[in-house]
Amino acid sequence: MTELEQLCTRMNRVLDQVEKLFPAPFAEPDWQATNVFRWRKQGQTGIIQAVTHPHRITLDALHGIDEQKRRIDQNTRQFVQGHSANNVLLTGARGTGKSSLIKALANQYAQDGLRLIEVEKQHLVDLHDIVERIHQRLERFILFCDDLSFESDEPGYKALKVVLDGSTAAISDNVLIYATSNRRHMVPEWMRDNLDTKHIGEEVHPSEAIEEKISLSERFGLWVSFYPFDQEHYLTIVRYWLAQLGIRYMSAKARTEALQWALERGSRSGRVAWQFARDWAGRQQSSRPTR
Repeated sequence: MTELEQLCTRMNRVLDQVEKLFPAPFAEPDWQATNVFRWRKQGQTGIIQAVTHPHRITLDALHGIDEQKRRIDQNTRQFVQGHSANNVLLTGARGTGKSSLIKALANQYAQDGLRLIEVEKQHLVDLHDIVERIHQRLERFILFCDDLSFESDEPGYKALKVVLDGSTAAISDNVLIYATSNRRHMVPEWMRDNLDTKHIGEEVHPSEAIEEKISLSERFGLWVSFYPFDQEHYLTIVRYWLAQLGIRYMSAKARTEALQWALERGSRSGRVAWQFARDWAGRQQSSRPTR
């Protein structure tokens, strides 16, 4: 091998290494293949990835949250039809259907061009990049941020604030953000913040720490709260899921065990009802003699 050939070989190796440092070209997802997508990072590059087996829950499967369904369904319908609509913050008791409601709405309006893109908390700093990828699409997009909770100095906290309201660039008309959190303000609140509140005459002036902590949640135009279910709502959900799993009649024994199941978990929620129904139906079916 000549010196020139050796030099060319070395240069090719160097170029191969340099190419790895550059982001891969953006591959447009097949927006018709499914209605649910995720934002994923590959090295320093982000991609929108189709979810091959999305949760196909329907609005009819969600019980005990009729008013919450009505409000968010109305907002989503406005958005899909091209009218003005708000970013939505769903807060409250765990397991009461916050995330499931968003997924059900994505399924409800999939044929109308609605697409759901799930963005994990650690990737919220990429929100501007995601919006840039989709702002010229004809579809309507909900960026879904699930179970958010922040410390006030986290990068994702500030990135979400800026995208919602505060950037020099307005968010695209075909994008809304739907987020869920167990906390209304999504940031821990401390007693010392309240002690810093000032009283001037008859006016109360919250401390700057409190103002900062509520500044994110108030950027959402629609707040929807979810509450723990009472006993009858909980049992209604248990009956529904038992029927879906082939148990058409809830016996007195099943009712008693369902209540004990909720008591052991310290919660009467849709999630707990679903978990009990799976356990009960599985036990009943496994006890039947096989042929």
